[in-house]
Amino acid sequence: MNTRIRRTAVAVATAAILPFSLAACSSDNGDDDNGSEAAETGQGTDEGTEDTDTEDMDDMDGSGDAEAAPFGAACSGVPTDGPGSFEGMAQDPVATAASNNEDLATLVTAVDAAGLVDTLNDADALTVFAPVNDAFAEIPEEDLNALLEDQDALTDVLTYHVVGERLAPEDLDGTHDTLQGETLTVAGSGEDFTVNDNATVVCGNVQTANATVYIIDSVLMP
Repeated sequence: MNTRIRRTAVAVATAAILPFSLAACSSDNGDDDNGSEAAETGQGTDEGTEDTDTEDMDDMDGSGDAEAAPFGAACSGVPTDGPGSFEGMAQDPVATAASNNEDLATLVTAVDAAGLVDTLNDADALTVFAPVNDAFAEIPEEDLNALLEDQDALTDVLTYHVVGERLAPEDLDGTHDTLQGETLTVAGSGEDFTVNDNATVVCGNVQTANATVYIIDSVLMP
């Protein structure tokens, strides 16, 4: 009789203790699994937080976007530092930035002669198709001098090279209204673009403080 009572007591004690033991084991395994998952995903660690913060900063300043860089064969001639470099031009409004680029010297002279320096510098957002010096050199000297002396005609020509909004490369293809009032047409994609079928973008996506500049190899005529 005593033996039977003792066995019954042991069975009851075991039944009472077992759920607590199983619960404890389950809790330990859950902690381990959660810890392993957190370690694998980087959640809850300093490293995971740092990576996320870095990616967010890249997205904010655009430095992680390869398409933001200027493109084109003529870009290699731009200085690597100073006011005329890509970084330097990005600090100034467009007319001032162009004056720091020797390849745009004739354009700058024309803009000054037309009295458009302040108009371009004070605008909020522009796209400028900027002819290089050699493009102006293709115009007969007599015709070019006459154009530079006729402020109204010169203003028409120069404002025909300007669109009243910033155009990224992916937005270039198509027809755009110019400040002159007529439209110009850009065709192409990637890093190959032509304007009105007779000018080629030789260095594109150059940023200034208030404009995106596409340097071209011909002067556009309205």
